[in-house]
Amino acid sequence: MSDFKTDGHMTIRKKLIEVSIPLEAINQSSAREKSIRHGHPSTLHLWWARRPLAACRAVLFAQLVDDPSAWPDRFQTPEAVEAERDRLHRLIGGTKAAGYKDGLVAWENANNEEMLTKARWEIARSVAWGRGEEPPPKEDGGAILRYLQEKAPPVYDPFSGGGSIPLEAQRLGLRAYGSDLNPVAVLIGKASVEIPPRFAGRPPVNPAARGQLGLGAWRGAQGLADDVRYYGQWMREEAARRIGHLYPEAVLPDGSKATVIAWLWARTVRSPDPAARGAMVPLVSSFLLSTKGSEKTWVEPVIDPAAPDGYRFEVRNGQLSKVDEERLKKGTIGRSEGGTCILSGTAMPFSYIRSEGQNNGLGNRLMAVVAEGNRSRVYLSPSDKQTAAAISAVPVWEPEGELPNNPRDFKTPNYGMKTFASLFTPRQLVALTTFSDLVVEARERAVADACVAGLPDDPTPLHSGGTGAVAYADAVATYLSMIVSRLADRCSSLCSWDIRDGQGRKPGIRNVFSRQAIAMTWDYAEAYPLSEIAASLDSSIGRIFDVLQRLPSAGQGQMLITDAAKNSFAVRPIVISTDPPYYDNIGYADLSDFFYVWLRHSLGSVWPDLFRRLVTPKAEELVATPYRHGGRAEAEAFFMQGMGQALHAMRNAATEGEPLAIYYAFKQAEAAEDGITSAGWASFLQAVVDAGLAVDGTWPLRTELANRMIGRDANALASSIVLVCRKRAAAALVVTRAEFIRALKRELPDAIGDIRKAGVGPVDMQQSVIGPGMGVFTRFAKVLEDDDNAMTVRTALALINRVWDELENELSESFDAPTQVALAWFATYGFDARPSGELITLANAKNVPLGTLFASGVFQDLRGKANLIPRAELPVDWSPATDKAPTVWECLQHTIRILNAADGGAEAAAALVVQMGPRAEEARALAYRLFDVATQKGWAAEALVYNALAEEWPRLRDMAPEIATHGPAAAVQASLF
Repeated sequence: MSDFKTDGHMTIRKKLIEVSIPLEAINQSSAREKSIRHGHPSTLHLWWARRPLAACRAVLFAQLVDDPSAWPDRFQTPEAVEAERDRLHRLIGGTKAAGYKDGLVAWENANNEEMLTKARWEIARSVAWGRGEEPPPKEDGGAILRYLQEKAPPVYDPFSGGGSIPLEAQRLGLRAYGSDLNPVAVLIGKASVEIPPRFAGRPPVNPAARGQLGLGAWRGAQGLADDVRYYGQWMREEAARRIGHLYPEAVLPDGSKATVIAWLWARTVRSPDPAARGAMVPLVSSFLLSTKGSEKTWVEPVIDPAAPDGYRFEVRNGQLSKVDEERLKKGTIGRSEGGTCILSGTAMPFSYIRSEGQNNGLGNRLMAVVAEGNRSRVYLSPSDKQTAAAISAVPVWEPEGELPNNPRDFKTPNYGMKTFASLFTPRQLVALTTFSDLVVEARERAVADACVAGLPDDPTPLHSGGTGAVAYADAVATYLSMIVSRLADRCSSLCSWDIRDGQGRKPGIRNVFSRQAIAMTWDYAEAYPLSEIAASLDSSIGRIFDVLQRLPSAGQGQMLITDAAKNSFAVRPIVISTDPPYYDNIGYADLSDFFYVWLRHSLGSVWPDLFRRLVTPKAEELVATPYRHGGRAEAEAFFMQGMGQALHAMRNAATEGEPLAIYYAFKQAEAAEDGITSAGWASFLQAVVDAGLAVDGTWPLRTELANRMIGRDANALASSIVLVCRKRAAAALVVTRAEFIRALKRELPDAIGDIRKAGVGPVDMQQSVIGPGMGVFTRFAKVLEDDDNAMTVRTALALINRVWDELENELSESFDAPTQVALAWFATYGFDARPSGELITLANAKNVPLGTLFASGVFQDLRGKANLIPRAELPVDWSPATDKAPTVWECLQHTIRILNAADGGAEAAAALVVQMGPRAEEARALAYRLFDVATQKGWAAEALVYNALAEEWPRLRDMAPEIATHGPAAAVQASLF
């Protein structure tokens, strides 16, 4: 897109995100960030489907920074534009040689003030030049921040969720706003973005810290973090006095005592076998407790007529035969076949267990006790004392509310567990209620301590904008309540024992939301919340302390509870950067009630607007949930209408100068089954188009790891696409289907070339091509079909895909004849040998003599058979400069060979690229084509080879000029900067 004039004659300048971003660096940093836990804002409190901070930071930066081509008077040649663009790419992503850890997107630089000041200055420069002025000096970080706060447009995310986008806007020095319909999401956003700046730079008020004041400066939210830790520890000590008797120590075999880490329970159901005389028999998914090394630990069910219900559990250690290990691993209930009575072997189908659970309720039985030994876990058989302590707990309060009738995500109601209270044992209810009550008491202590410390005795609460002692105590209580809420995720009867087989970690407790659902667990792990393990109050305090002291606290931030479809955007004009709900993927409202009921208990008076309901709002939630709307068609209609209203509101509030960035997350099934024409994707794009927005680009962000929370085997989010949108011109034309196709064929070739030059690998090409294709489609007011009806987005996507395929086929036909034959052979046989007659047929079709193919260095003659020469057998001294008739196929395969050779590498491959001349771009295009072929054939390893080369190609291209002038060593050095 070139610079253009709006109807108001304002010059719109291209932003970096509309031209090029360092995709590989962003993707790698985003994926790596997923494994970072300590201090990462995502550990403040659980929220689902968060976008990585690295991706949000990069997208925001590129939304606000001008592409150098927007300033032809300052960057007067294509070379100058490219050099400046490369510099901005290095600032965002760093260098591959440094593992992309030296750029803005790296987690290591999230709080690097020198790096952040550089990024802020680039934004300030674009703002200033657009206003006809110069930015503050590069080295004056304070002046740059003040300039951005005053003159840069604010950023607003109307679907703020976990708050990643507003948080990163704040980190970049921008005014940050966010809103969400869900009160839990808004609270997380307030704790991340709104509260820290309000109390930034203040020392802690707790008595212990007051005695040490003057020993150092308190930067950012460090003082607040120290108070949260102090009052959290007070809560722990006070809870130990009040409920510690409910958690007796374990007696070890040598008679000594040890702290219990967890109690492992089995749910029980009445046996259907009359001979069992109504015995409650266990439902256990696995009896194995630890499988590390050759020594195993397990629970052995022992039939004992003298024991309650005719059996007892014994914990045993030792070696197991494969048969016994499989028996124990199988337990008494599977995922599909139902259960088995441990006494008689009678089958207990799920229908029977459901009926019993709903009519009579399930029971429970202690299976084992896990204690903290000397450097290792100690597993003990259950005792009457431990069981008695657990059942002695009597809750005086329990969370209100019933679980939703959501059969996809909530399984426990099938078995009679229909309320939030039923998801916790009585002892867990007592513990969590005690912690919640202590939050209220800790807040009162914080008010008194804050007054003593000198804060104004101002009664204005935090939710009304206060900054005095009461408001500060409200802030402390907010984080303390989040400590309790996040602890509920590990202190529920839905937590299971994770033996972590083969993961190199100690066995431990798996949290409720290891998947984005309330799943049924048969045997569960009850944590000791006053211990020091991960599932404890101590651990939760430490996690929130680590996050809070690292949060950015400079600049304005505000988070609001608002329905996006009805948002009037009191703050405008704004830069829209948002991550909307993903069609039907996650029922945020239903799931978040698990936390809401606990947060409301302790924060109802602190945040009355957030917690005025018994549960979170459901009817307005923009997710296509069939059970809530009466069917799939009705759910889609609701989603389309609501998303359309939200996008209309965004369009009307957005600035003219900056594009909108809208994230969309693909499901694996969408990519695998329907590609770019999937129902969810097409529906979302249709809403974008109907809102009067034109798609100006699409960037695929591959941000998910295999351990993502939705589960390894579920229909998970595979990657995100960022749609870059502009407001569609009021005078947009109406065209026919034929005119649209002609425009695609005219514009896509150059656009595809630019995408490849930007370093987008073959694996992401299909999603990236959507951008320029939809850019053509959404440029028009309408595209009319032959019957004069408006073309749908789904049809447009299919046509874009078809035209792209045609262009790729035309490109293949432009290759030299041996390469065309090689491509045809590869598409059928890969590198396998086949009868020579097959090659003769292909050669005749391309009018190439068979001898030419064997002499070309592409095929080899196996005397009656032929095949493509494997890369491992290619001559090591080949050079396109000395080959009398070099082919594109040879150029590509030799580059791959040299790049991965022990005596090769990037510099040697780049030297080969230099010698290719114009064939270099053809070789890269061939890599994309072969990736498509290999993917369609299911040759994953071969596809990865071509994708890796395509992603490496920009670096080889950048090294080539230096190699041509000074040699390989100089090129390697230059690539580091």
